[in-house]
Amino acid sequence: MNGVIVVHKPQEFTSFDVVAVMRRLCGQRKIGHTGTLDPMATGVLPVLLGSATRAQDILPDSDKEYEAGFSLGVTTDTLDIWGEIREKRESHVSSEEFSDVLPIFRGKISQLPPMYSAVKKNGVRLYDLARQGIEVEREPRIVNIPSLELLEFNEQEQSGRLRIACSKGTYIRSLIDDIGKNLGCGAVMTSLVRTRACGFTLEDAKTLDEIRELSNDGGSPENTLSLLRSTESLFTDYEKLLVSDKQAARFSNGNPLDIEKTALRGRAQNGALVRVCGRTDGFVGLGRVDTDKSAVVIYKLFLNK
Repeated sequence: MNGVIVVHKPQEFTSFDVVAVMRRLCGQRKIGHTGTLDPMATGVLPVLLGSATRAQDILPDSDKEYEAGFSLGVTTDTLDIWGEIREKRESHVSSEEFSDVLPIFRGKISQLPPMYSAVKKNGVRLYDLARQGIEVEREPRIVNIPSLELLEFNEQEQSGRLRIACSKGTYIRSLIDDIGKNLGCGAVMTSLVRTRACGFTLEDAKTLDEIRELSNDGGSPENTLSLLRSTESLFTDYEKLLVSDKQAARFSNGNPLDIEKTALRGRAQNGALVRVCGRTDGFVGLGRVDTDKSAVVIYKLFLNK
């Protein structure tokens, strides 16, 4: 089984928990996922099967989308509602005041990864240090938040909900914590749903219960084939390069393609990635344009072997 199944991750499951369940339900040993979600978060988690696992380290840096709940006037060690409370303050922020600070956090911003994160410091996960009560210096990272919108805000309860489109590596908990600091009252994340990732949305996702039912709880894993999406669907950001079956065979055997004998002739951009597809067998893999060699060289093959 080679391709992608989009799972709606349940709360209190780690991404690895989901992979473990899917391994049994699909009868698949070679399996992975496209990006970690916090255990308390829910939402879109594309699961890679078979040859699609080769995509894990080269996925396009597509923007992800989230809907996040928040509460003002409180801070915790984990920056979310499930951590230990560090401080509580009076908060009387209006909806207008909250909206007024959001432009500061749109676009490219510097963000400090939280201590409770999978980022490594000297080979050790930050969350392992945090659980020992150790806090270390962290390097800020540049992330991109093209869209940040206040969906609702209850002034009496000082809580609300945000919609965020952001680049890979953005921590929503840190974003909400930074907004709370800017407002001078503190804030924590109270819920998180990933609504889009790798081009897939919640509408594309199936719950584990739905997949269990389809596979008879692992008894008929072949039934999950109906949920399988192509590996190519992960790379729709890249141009599709349709070639002859002979060219596709040459490419799959490790040989570059002559640009002059493809549809890229006269318009090839050096370094661009393309989806190389044969007319009969479809997606073969990704190629990288090398104008110095006038060739499309192999970037990654996805042969279903």
